[in-house]
Amino acid sequence: MSRTTQSRPLFDPPIVRRAIVDSFLKLDPRREIRNPVMFTVLVGSVLTAVLFFQAVLGEGEESSWFIFGISIWLWFTVLFANFAEAMAEGRGKAQAEALRRARQDVTAKKLLQGRRDGPQMAVSATSLRKGDVILCEAGDPIPADGEVIEGIASVDESAITGESAPVIRESGGDRSSVTGGTRVLSDWLVVRVGANPGEAFLDRMISLVEGAKRQKTPNEIALDILLAALTIIFLLACVTLLPFSLYSVASAGQGTPVTVTVLVALLVCLIPTTIGGLLSAIGIAGMDRMIQANVIAMSGRAVEAAGDVDVLLLDKTGTITLGNRQAVEFTPAEGVALPSLVDAAQLASLADETPEGRSIVVLAKEKYGLRGRELHDNQASFIPFTAQTRLSGVDLDGRHLRKGAADAIEAYVTERGGAMPDALRHRVDAISKQGGTPLVVSENNRPLGVIYLKDIVKGGIKERFAELRKMGIKTVMITGDNPLTAAAIAAEAGVDDFLAQATPEAKLKLIRDYQAGGRLVAMTGDGTNDSPALAQADVAVAMNSGTQAAKEAGNMVDLDSNPTKLLEIVHIGKQLLMTRGSLTTFSIANDVAKYFAIIPAAFAGTYPVLDKLNVMRLATPASAILSAVIFNALIIVLLIPLALRGVKHRPVDASRLLRDNLLIYGVGGLIVPFVGIKLIDVLLVLAHLAGKGA
Repeated sequence: MSRTTQSRPLFDPPIVRRAIVDSFLKLDPRREIRNPVMFTVLVGSVLTAVLFFQAVLGEGEESSWFIFGISIWLWFTVLFANFAEAMAEGRGKAQAEALRRARQDVTAKKLLQGRRDGPQMAVSATSLRKGDVILCEAGDPIPADGEVIEGIASVDESAITGESAPVIRESGGDRSSVTGGTRVLSDWLVVRVGANPGEAFLDRMISLVEGAKRQKTPNEIALDILLAALTIIFLLACVTLLPFSLYSVASAGQGTPVTVTVLVALLVCLIPTTIGGLLSAIGIAGMDRMIQANVIAMSGRAVEAAGDVDVLLLDKTGTITLGNRQAVEFTPAEGVALPSLVDAAQLASLADETPEGRSIVVLAKEKYGLRGRELHDNQASFIPFTAQTRLSGVDLDGRHLRKGAADAIEAYVTERGGAMPDALRHRVDAISKQGGTPLVVSENNRPLGVIYLKDIVKGGIKERFAELRKMGIKTVMITGDNPLTAAAIAAEAGVDDFLAQATPEAKLKLIRDYQAGGRLVAMTGDGTNDSPALAQADVAVAMNSGTQAAKEAGNMVDLDSNPTKLLEIVHIGKQLLMTRGSLTTFSIANDVAKYFAIIPAAFAGTYPVLDKLNVMRLATPASAILSAVIFNALIIVLLIPLALRGVKHRPVDASRLLRDNLLIYGVGGLIVPFVGIKLIDVLLVLAHLAGKGA
């Protein structure tokens, strides 16, 4: 899904065409009133349109061309604001349509007795109910969300995640959740349906990505209230200016009173139309950027909270480290040649399909030139690893080769009359203190040496944590390792703190402690044991591959099931807040220039002395007012790409961020309108549209 949206251009022609149509549909006053600023502009547009027809059909308060110019640009202002919102919504709707194509009514194999070997019945997927048990075999689409209760299979989730590589789903553990709309590629699964029709994850995703259904966040609501308050204040001010103007003209016996058309233009330029027109688009685009990152946010509140997070809880395995320990060194015991140890370690690992076992074979091959050998025809007897023995190996030509945990190998060789050398014990302890995992290799009753397995910290992760630290975000590593190992990995990765031997209760307590101190906490998880902590965290990212309990507890779902996505989510959240703050600063700042343009022109007929405030030396009052109104409409158009893409976020401290924001968007918001309004005024003069006094 998102792989196609990431490559979609900002102004995709089909989305633009739909947005143009929606811009007119959104003129419905019942919809427009949700945005008080734009509703005020809409009322002004209707009022000036009426005044224009009055001027054409009879005697108007201003020349018909002037009223028409003001009215048409007020209509454009409303339409441009609607277009920005429709563009943001259109991108979400396009993604929703892609998801709908993934949902299909298929035939499901319902197991009447809940067993694979029991009777089954073909039913429509729409008739499945929560708790039903179904069988999905190779080639079958998975008809509904659920939990795997039996079997293991590879599943194609490209219709949901956009990733072509299949994933493994199996019963038990944290990889048991399946999503309707995906397809089984091999083997079979018995699935217990987890949702009724219309309540499935795919259905929720479709409704969430449609921008029109997005719920506003608390900060956005607060800004809406502020904009509404400013609109009411300026509305009252403009309404009272007309009687003051009439009184001044009557008492002085000269001059002309201000007209309703000019007052409407003044009001529209005074109220914060720029941010009012772009606010909805900014919020919708924030959720759209999450979806482009393959993250489904359950609410705009979660996206916004991600921008305010100051504590990140990150799982060690798969997030900070590569997820699989790798062999990095062989240390022979005293009196044992290094090639003998390497040879025995590789032979003992040839049948070991774990990532650790494969890494031993690869290290022996790449560093010591030992190529893998085929032993199945040599009467080799392989010993698989079990949780009880904690060792594995091979019996070959009278040699009994074993590798495993130090205490397991010591017990093995002791039973056969051997002993563990003290020097080897010291090496085992040293590896453990460094945060590694020691595996001892033995032949018959003799220990040969130690393999150093290391958790490989991901490249660049330390630098990313340093960036987060600059932003005032504390990073905490969560791991089930012992404190010694955890401390070593934490130091290498550069995290600020760690929680070792983490239990569900310990994770929950840690989050509550941070929140009690006024911190906002984000964490990621995929297992049922993560659910309490996910439910407690302010930003809780559940893996799509995880359990249903984890996904229900989180307020975001990562479709890629990539634990490092948490760092990207925080970045997107901060980008949303920065975009809103930057455009609000720009909107308020550029109003200052519009005051200097329109106020002297609006009251020049009533108070000629105000012409001294015409610092831009605009040609005529009519030109000044029309230039300000045109600029007011065009600036929304020019800022639409910025609202949709978002302001670039840099990992710097808050004080520098505020300074840069004021310099770029504050000072820029002051300068740009002076240049823009003057340029429009010059063009109006050249086109002979400057007119006379308003």
